[in-house]
Amino acid sequence: MTTDLDTLATALYAKIDDALKASPNLAPWRPAIGITPTLSDAELVTLAVMSALLGFTSERRWLRRARRDFRHLFPYLPQQSGYNKRLRNASELIKHAIRMLAKDTSLWSDDVWLVDSTPVGCGCSRETVKRSDLAGWAECGYCAAHPRYFWGLRLRLVCTLGGLPVLFALTGAKADERETLLGMRDAAPEVGAARPGQTVISDKNYYGRGFEHGLTEHHLELLLPARKGEPERAGAHLFKPLRQTVESINQTFKAQLDLERHGGRTPAGVIVRVLSRILALTAAVWLNDKTGRPVKRSLTAYDH
Repeated sequence: MTTDLDTLATALYAKIDDALKASPNLAPWRPAIGITPTLSDAELVTLAVMSALLGFTSERRWLRRARRDFRHLFPYLPQQSGYNKRLRNASELIKHAIRMLAKDTSLWSDDVWLVDSTPVGCGCSRETVKRSDLAGWAECGYCAAHPRYFWGLRLRLVCTLGGLPVLFALTGAKADERETLLGMRDAAPEVGAARPGQTVISDKNYYGRGFEHGLTEHHLELLLPARKGEPERAGAHLFKPLRQTVESINQTFKAQLDLERHGGRTPAGVIVRVLSRILALTAAVWLNDKTGRPVKRSLTAYDH
């Protein structure tokens, strides 16, 4: 097995296609009577992942490139409007594919999770903010890691030390991080229930007796740096190197997968573009794990 983009596309397509054959209910809804799409749902999701890996933020430019270079993988390609509409309807399938691939890796059983968030900008001008369909969900926020204000959302991510996404949520920039983490836990209770005693490492914003007690009740052990005036907590020597790991994972999304150049203008558009990037990283980790590559989060074999 070679680790190149064609291999990843073929393996991902086969995995999703098999899942759709086993569970047809995973496919996006379409009328019972009508023309069967020439491009299958598995091919559609594979196209979206390849677009993210190759750094395309314009669907029109991506489809032109795909027609030129990837006809051997996709004999039929739709126009941009049809591709966009179908992709927005495939969000649930993409979420299922993320979980399916993640569970099929050796990293899924890691007993340490990292939790953090990163900005997802959605506009840079006052006029954009006024007219945007994202107004009300997107908000003005502040990024302390790279001191700057932004208007948009935050990707809240729980991942393993190797960078495998485990849980994620897309929220307003000012949403409470603690409530979001509890919400992610409640939305997928089977993930935490399957691994009692899981350690969750966070920054100092995830504080509060009630919050920590809520995690403990669900058999999750929280480790975080001491806040000002508090005595030093257990595991303090780990926080600095792990902070670099978290920033490295965020940088993979931003620099290599162009998270903040998603191009979404509506809630559905932003959601599916962010999900496509999470699936792209998960698929790369999955194939790297299967082929025995030492760095599971490396995208080098797939980004050209």
